[in-house]
Amino acid sequence: MKRKTRNRIILTTLLVAAAAILIGGTVALILTAGTWKVKMKESHEKICNKGWECSGSKYCCNDTITDFFKVYQFENLFAKRNTPVAHAVGFWDYQAFITAAALFEPLGFCTTGGKQMQMMELCAFLGHVGAKTSCGYGVATGGPTAWGLCYNHEMSPKEDYCDKTNLQYPCVEGVEYYGRGAIPVFWNYNYGAAGEGIHEDLLHHPEYLELNATMAFMAAMWRWMTPMKKKQPSAHDVFVGNWKPTKNDTLAKRLPGFGATMNVLYGDQICGKGYMDDMNVIISHYQYYLDLMGVSREHSGDNRDCAEQAAFNPSYKKPDDQQQQS
Repeated sequence: MKRKTRNRIILTTLLVAAAAILIGGTVALILTAGTWKVKMKESHEKICNKGWECSGSKYCCNDTITDFFKVYQFENLFAKRNTPVAHAVGFWDYQAFITAAALFEPLGFCTTGGKQMQMMELCAFLGHVGAKTSCGYGVATGGPTAWGLCYNHEMSPKEDYCDKTNLQYPCVEGVEYYGRGAIPVFWNYNYGAAGEGIHEDLLHHPEYLELNATMAFMAAMWRWMTPMKKKQPSAHDVFVGNWKPTKNDTLAKRLPGFGATMNVLYGDQICGKGYMDDMNVIISHYQYYLDLMGVSREHSGDNRDCAEQAAFNPSYKKPDDQQQQS
């Protein structure tokens, strides 16, 4: 090979290598800069610590529940729970609620958004609790919405709620999985999932939810904060605005608001059936609590009902596919 040709090849090779190094260095610099920006954004996200109630989270920078929800307000909301005719006298109290809430406030439970949104979420959650544990009726003293937290378990179970086909959370011999808790849990697979969520063996000991008020509130809050399935929202998400409906959601008339919380929690047991009493009772409790908390039912938000919503998880699906459905 002639010397001139060989020199040209060497020069070309050196130029290509230099270009590769330059391009690679530029790409690396861009990637490094991008990563640095992400890390800078993360590092600039404010984290707050407010002691035992809320620590190590951006949500703790907002008001905590005890800032706007006091003992006397809990007593006003659940004024009849300890009357002689109630069925859980002495069980439910403010301290149990706050102790349970402290586990979920760092995750955004009633600490998302401004103070009004926080109070609205509190009333929304308690609206479900009050309606599901009420022993009120049309002519009851104080009206039907004054009797929340009257029960802590199902009084006359119609069955043991054991689904023997569920292998993930198999029934324990001799154990009954009837409704217990603040947002009552039914079925072995729901007790199993909730137990994992709050780190308690509810599959073997579902009775914990009628023996320990803090644990009963914890299970209800876990249910509120946890999606039933991947790529689905939680009741918390659909209420505070974290969830953006897809085109299919919009076609199914599933929109953010209190109505969608009923869809997440109860599906077609309540939703998509018109303005049925069971749905209206839950809405009434929510609005009643808003009034008592000084927010006013006028601020109960859009899309309050789920009368025409298709269920996120239709009841014809197998329990394995929707383990948290009540």
